[in-house]
Amino acid sequence: MSSYATQLQAVAPLLEEYAQVEAALADPEVLADLGQQRKLGKRFSELSVIKKAADSLVAAIEDVAAAKEMAAEDASFASEIPALEEALEAAHARLVKILIPRDPADADNVILEIKAGEGGEESALFAAELARMYTRYAETKGWRVKELSSTYTGLGGVKEVSLSIASKTDVAAEDGVWAHLKFEGGVHRVQRVPVTESQGRIHTSAVGVLVTPEVEDDTDELVIEPNDLRIDVFRSSGPGGQSVNTTDSAVRITHLPTGVVVSMQNEKSQLQNKEAALRVLRSRLIQMEREKKEAEASAMRASQVRTVDRSERIRTYNFPENRIADHRTGYKAYNLSTVLEGELEPVIQSAIVLDEQRRMEAAGQGNQ
Repeated sequence: MSSYATQLQAVAPLLEEYAQVEAALADPEVLADLGQQRKLGKRFSELSVIKKAADSLVAAIEDVAAAKEMAAEDASFASEIPALEEALEAAHARLVKILIPRDPADADNVILEIKAGEGGEESALFAAELARMYTRYAETKGWRVKELSSTYTGLGGVKEVSLSIASKTDVAAEDGVWAHLKFEGGVHRVQRVPVTESQGRIHTSAVGVLVTPEVEDDTDELVIEPNDLRIDVFRSSGPGGQSVNTTDSAVRITHLPTGVVVSMQNEKSQLQNKEAALRVLRSRLIQMEREKKEAEASAMRASQVRTVDRSERIRTYNFPENRIADHRTGYKAYNLSTVLEGELEPVIQSAIVLDEQRRMEAAGQGNQ
């Protein structure tokens, strides 16, 4: 049996599942259950990519066979065979790549948190620029962005900001928000002359970015016990610490078993801030549990670009040279100004490509 036939045989159960899910999505009972419809819709998107790749492989196999058959009768058709065989190899490689195990959260939406670090006001100003960069990048992808929480400084910087970034429809795993933004977690370093610098000296500042997949409300992956939470309320504050609210509407939730703390103050009511804080807390705790499981599986861990160590310096933004450099992938370009306007795709793709290469290598070693 050829490698192509073997691959198609291996994918047959997934194609059967595709047909089953497609039929289920037409079931009135499923359509009446929004939670079930959402889960099946997400799975259908994932399987649709496999179905399309498998169909392309079958078509390429048939094209090569037909060309060889015609070439046996008329030698003029032989010249078409090399190009068709190249297309066949490409279709096969595409299917193999798709079938490599993916991060199960790739299709998920994310909560992206940006926090000013070393550098004081300059760090806060750059944190605001990163928030704008990610917002503009999300817009180019057709994603929705909502600011969940933020603390601004007097000069327009942000001490911290939390963004919810979501796709507008169910998407395949490879097109998911998490699939693209999960590599952004870590320390982002900026080198430039701060607006507060009077002598024109270049300063180095740092901003921390934390990215977690956002979990659906109906998931049973994590149960947060009320007794594990300490909930404090306080008054919201604006730039410079000025009070902008005369009621205790801001909420701080501490998850006692882990020590994770989430504060929210952007919404007008205490209930809305509590719901937003629980939303972020839930995503953080689930991501912590996922990373714990990943760390226990050393072979799987070695195939990932992203690391648990959030202190890792992942990228440098050098303004004097208009240069952006990713220290994990080796990517370097002199178009920093356009990257900050949201043209982040080439930088992100460098991490995605490296991750794919490592996953393929790991899959190859596992098959030996």
